[in-house]
Amino acid sequence: MKADPYIITGQTIKEPPTTFTGRLHFLGPGFILSASIVGSGELIATTVLGAKAGFTALWIILISCLAKVAVQLEFGKHAILTGETSVKGFNKLVGLRVRKVNWALWLYFILQTMKIVQLGGILGGTAVVLHLLFPFVPVEGWAPLTAIFSALLIYNGKYSLVEKISLAMIASFTVLTISAVFSLQFTSFRFSLNDILSGLNFNLKPETVAVAFGAFGITGVASDEIIAYNYWCIEKGYAAYAGPREENEKWKARAQGWIEVMYLDAIVAMIIYTMVTVAFYILGAAVLHGREVIPQGNGVIETLALIYTQSLGNGVRIIYLVGAFFVLFSSVYATLAAWTRIFPDIMGTFGWIDFADLTQRKKWMTILSFFFPAIWVIMYLYIQLPVVMVLSGGIIGSVMLLLVVVAALDFKYRRSPHWKAGWFYNLIFWVSVSSILFVAMYGLWKSI
Repeated sequence: MKADPYIITGQTIKEPPTTFTGRLHFLGPGFILSASIVGSGELIATTVLGAKAGFTALWIILISCLAKVAVQLEFGKHAILTGETSVKGFNKLVGLRVRKVNWALWLYFILQTMKIVQLGGILGGTAVVLHLLFPFVPVEGWAPLTAIFSALLIYNGKYSLVEKISLAMIASFTVLTISAVFSLQFTSFRFSLNDILSGLNFNLKPETVAVAFGAFGITGVASDEIIAYNYWCIEKGYAAYAGPREENEKWKARAQGWIEVMYLDAIVAMIIYTMVTVAFYILGAAVLHGREVIPQGNGVIETLALIYTQSLGNGVRIIYLVGAFFVLFSSVYATLAAWTRIFPDIMGTFGWIDFADLTQRKKWMTILSFFFPAIWVIMYLYIQLPVVMVLSGGIIGSVMLLLVVVAALDFKYRRSPHWKAGWFYNLIFWVSVSSILFVAMYGLWKSI
């Protein structure tokens, strides 16, 4: 039986690989992260921005994908150095405690619960795609079927299965989207190097500012993925392999080795989701810009099908829809996998269950793998506005981003103040923090 990665002992220690190829064998958390990141935001917000702004806002997408990764690295590093989950980390922040639980964890619990509406919208969007593929089943029928299918894939709780399925879905939507971009060069919508370079001039039309910053907030790694990444690093074994924390050079060298593996994992994930996000943007800019065909309303997926029918031909509508399914369902799947770990952890911290007990943890992971999809379906069937439901998570995400920044600063400067980091890492970290704070405050301001 495989050791519980949440229980770190001297028996779990493994020396880190020292070569690039050796480190590649231990990648995995980033695959799950990419499956979660490339979802409704990339499919909808990025494409809409390209349609409205043309190539001129490409720099916004690049910064969005690149600038926020350092805070994610801090969560991953904290997992390796302490063995703590994000929830345990929140509960150890400085400040008020209510019933022995930190204010930050109470806030996170409330905000995460409110995201049920947003996830209902993503699940509903997946059901819309399936209905377009197989119209003999109504959307109201596909919604519960999607929920059941996702639950069946998640309920056993095995990390290795989550990683492999995520990788398969990433491969599916990446190949499709990149192929569509290359195919543009053989159509009247072909673009040039000058078009791409024009998107790096840091110019932004006044009428596109709001949608640009909306895309900035929803694309790239967001608060949900940053928090969940901590769990995937633990379940991959990084923390267990580093071993119990000891203030000696041997442990520090071993921990640093696994941190470097985690860095590579995060960088590979960043390359994947940046490449796909930029591809969606280019498709919107090349095909939809100037045509007054701006995706909106509940017919957004059908409107976006123009990207693929115009770039690859009218006979490939089904290929677009298959790609859209993988994009949306990957978010449902990866989010459900994360929630079935995070919520039992919250319940354990509240004293409702014993999260450290593997039997209890697996029991609640199984229960929640069916409970959450059922709630998401109810939300969708009651509201039936998937785009509005997805966008409703904007203000919640902004507040959660602020909480993530507070935690990252605490992890770096209070919990591990003696862990040295180079000037370049510190620079990137503060660029990441600054960009997240700016986007979060902007999002809150626009929501008031």
